This record gives sequence, C-alpha cells and structure tokens, in this order.
Amino acid sequence: MTRKHLIEIVIFMTYALFAMSWVAGSMMTTNIMAYYNIEGMAAATWMTNAITIAKIIGNLAAAWLLVKMGPKKAFTFASILIVLGALGAFASSYPIYVISRLIMGFGGAFVIVYFNPIVVKYFTAEERPMINGINAAAFNTGNLLAILLTGTLIANFQTWQNVILAISAASFVVLVIWWFVSDDFSLDGGSKNGAVKETYTLKDGFKDPVNIWLPFAYSGLLFCYISVFALFPMVPTFAAEAKYLSSIMIGAGMVGTIAGIITAKRYPLRVPVIRYCGLAMTLFAAMMITTSSAEIAYFSAFMAGFFMFVPMTALITLPQELPNMTPTRITVVFGMFWSISYTIETGLMYIAGVLADITGDIAISATFAVTCSSTFFIASFFLPETGKRKPVPSSVTVTK
Repeated sequence: MTRKHLIEIVIFMTYALFAMSWVAGSMMTTNIMAYYNIEGMAAATWMTNAITIAKIIGNLAAAWLLVKMGPKKAFTFASILIVLGALGAFASSYPIYVISRLIMGFGGAFVIVYFNPIVVKYFTAEERPMINGINAAAFNTGNLLAILLTGTLIANFQTWQNVILAISAASFVVLVIWWFVSDDFSLDGGSKNGAVKETYTLKDGFKDPVNIWLPFAYSGLLFCYISVFALFPMVPTFAAEAKYLSSIMIGAGMVGTIAGIITAKRYPLRVPVIRYCGLAMTLFAAMMITTSSAEIAYFSAFMAGFFMFVPMTALITLPQELPNMTPTRITVVFGMFWSISYTIETGLMYIAGVLADITGDIAISATFAVTCSSTFFIASFFLPETGKRKPVPSSVTVTK
C-alpha cells in the first residue's frame, strides 16, 4: 500500500465515523430525550439541526481555514472537532449537548471540503473518478455502520454516552494516523512560465455559474435522501414499511457507487450520466411511494437508491476537471457546493413540514421530496461538459 492510498483510507474513515456518530445520535434520540427530560420532537430536532447549521457555515469557512493553517493542520483541526463530539457524553444539560453536536458538525463540514484538494494533490486525473466515487460513499458507509452497529453498541456499552465515546475514540485513532502520514503541500497549483499566481476567492466563486448549478443539482437529491429517513417513516400509506425501503436504498447506494466508479472510468462524459441517472432516480422514487404492491416498492427502492449514487462520481469529478483547477479553487468550489446544498435542503425540509401541517397529510411532503429530486435532471442542462471523448483511431490503409 502506497502512502497516498493510506491517506485516502484515513480521510474516508474520518468522514465515515463522523457520519456514524451523527446517525447513531439520531437513532438514540429517544434515549437522549429521556435522559434530559426533553418532550416534543421540535426540541429533539436540534440534535440534527445543529449539525446541519454547522455544515452550512463551516463549508464556506473551510477555504479560509485551509489557507491560514495549511492542509495538514487544517484537516487535523477538523478531525479534532469531530473527536470533540465526545463532549456530548459529559453534557450536564440538553443545550450543552446540542453545542457538542454543533462543534462536531463543524469538523464534518471542514473534512468533506478538504477531500477535494487532497484528491487533486495526490491522485492523477485517471485515478480521481475511482477515489471520488469511494469518497462519495463515505457518509453512506457511516450511515450503514450506525444502522448495523448502534443496537449492538448500546447492548455492550449500556448507555448512549458510552456509544458516543466509543465512536469518538475510533475517530481519535484515525486522527493520530493522519498526523503521521500526511504533509503540507502547495495550494496554488504552481505557476507556469513565471506567471503570477492567481487566487480564487469566495467572491470569485459566486461569479461562476457552475458553482450555483452544482449545488442546485445536488440539493434536491440530498433533500430526498434525508427525507427517506426523516419523513418517510411517518407515512402510513406506503405499500412497504419505510425502514425496509430506506435499508434497501442504502444497500443499493453501495452498489450504485461501484457502478458509478466503473462508469466514470469507462465513459468519459459527465453530464449524460448526471442527467439520465437523475431522471431514473426520480421516476423510481415516485413509483416507490405510489405503488400498492410491496414487491414493486422494494424493487423501486433498490433502483432509486442505485441511480441516486451512480452519478455522484461524475458530479464530484466534473468540477475537478474544469480548466486551471488548483487546490485552493477546488476548496472554494466545494465549500460553496456543500453550503448551498444544505441551505436549500434545509429550506425544502421546512416547506415539507409546512405542507404537512396545512394539508394534514404527511404523504404530501413525501411526494414533494420526490418531486424535488428532479433538480439533478434539471440542472444537467446547465452544467458544462468537462469530460472528453477519447479520439477514435483513424483507419490505416495498407497498399500492396
């Protein structure tokens, strides 16, 4: 195993463990509410809202922190914030516990943005589609670990506090490995022929249309993905139980990630993959929530999860292939990407709640979530194509 592959394993596990802590905390909501004598789901939602707010702010601040501290120290600082999620286990009150989740959320927000300058630095253009696809599955991996292991962890460690401490301890081990295998590197991408090195600021980012269309594309998919776990379980009219549908979608997402990596390596164009997989995802998700057949619902859930993750490699690789890309610029691009995506998703989730309150039918909110997932398809008509077809070798005429 080479050093760059060890670095990739470390950054992947850093975010996967962050996701595991996030989702495990959500799964233990009842235990945590009982411990702090909290009543009402509105108060309980602050456990997740704190992390979401941190991601919106932290994603935009990530580029500034990277420039100030350098790649090695910036990622280390982000990892420390994730480890500090352990403070929640010692919180004497619910507000203090929420603050601990906010701190952890900032760490996750920084880490996911730093994926990209690290990938651009250490991996070639040919290697990036595979690495991007693997990194795109980091949150899903943490999600799956939480679903599979949280119950066992509670049984073995007895309390929700000990579960949080156990996950934070694993994050600390990964942090120590990062410190010894990583190094600092130039963020400007170098200059050619004595040219003056240019900076790419947040102000420059807002002038670039691709930085608006990319998060718009992802926001609807993100909203639909989160709704599968946050809204769908409250809908009593589905042909199959939402918990089974969500589990199937996670498993299918793993398969879709592998398919996305293979597709990105063999098929050079990005936009068609984004467009048609996005369309298929929305259609299958619509079938999943409207069918009266449990078998069709399960099949549709698998296909929706599959096509939800196939285009993620293409979506993340696309901005890395833009002309004159540097580690600094890609950090700004993805800082905006995640911040704007989560801002839109938060607004859409609020609208979904309003729709449920007005109509008295939570199924309307589920339909709204599936409809919003079409942003992937819509935005594809406004994204630049960065992939290039391989030239077809000209035929050679042999004369005798």
